[in-house]
Amino acid sequence: MSVRHNGVQTGRRHTVADQFVAAADQALRSLIGTPTAARSNPASQQDDVVLRATERRHAARLMRVNHSGEVAAQALYQGQALTARLDNVRDSMEQSAAEESDHLAWCEQRLSELGGHRSLLNPLWYAGSFAIGAIAGIAGDRWSLGFVAETERQVVRHLDGHLNRLPERDERSRAILTQMRSDEAEHGEKASRAGGQELPRPVPELMTAVSSIMTRAAYWI
Repeated sequence: MSVRHNGVQTGRRHTVADQFVAAADQALRSLIGTPTAARSNPASQQDDVVLRATERRHAARLMRVNHSGEVAAQALYQGQALTARLDNVRDSMEQSAAEESDHLAWCEQRLSELGGHRSLLNPLWYAGSFAIGAIAGIAGDRWSLGFVAETERQVVRHLDGHLNRLPERDERSRAILTQMRSDEAEHGEKASRAGGQELPRPVPELMTAVSSIMTRAAYWI
């Protein structure tokens, strides 16, 4: 049976071993590689104004948080794709992961421009998110899709907060986060349309608490 992988038609359905190798490769790319984007960086249309030192430092920390969030998103989608039961759900997860790769590349580029660095805790975020994604997939595709929908709703709220906290003159970072917000909202809506199950109330609350810990840690470390 032929399948598409990263937009390329291949001659057979990937085996579990293939999927593990692909997941390991993606982990290395996310954690130590230089990500590349399929789409142009939204920041390229904005002037890179000179920010004050305090503004630049704050913006870099915010973008480090968002970079870590994209590292976690890569892991989450890879974990879910690995354990998804239906091919169309797996393909949807892989497509969303590819779009999240654009976000990762854009955040890394802007982080470098601001003189910032990746969070030292990224391996922890990746491992934890991959495990959560795999567990969500094992629970069943409807629950996995519901988890994606809730995750993306929370990410949209997070990005709204960061858009308000960015230095007013930092239009390059703002352009990136605005496009990310649009994409994340679409990912969540797509998961809901595909049959995502609404999660029991304690689960979103726990997700919010974990996200808050990651956000605070990545801002400083």
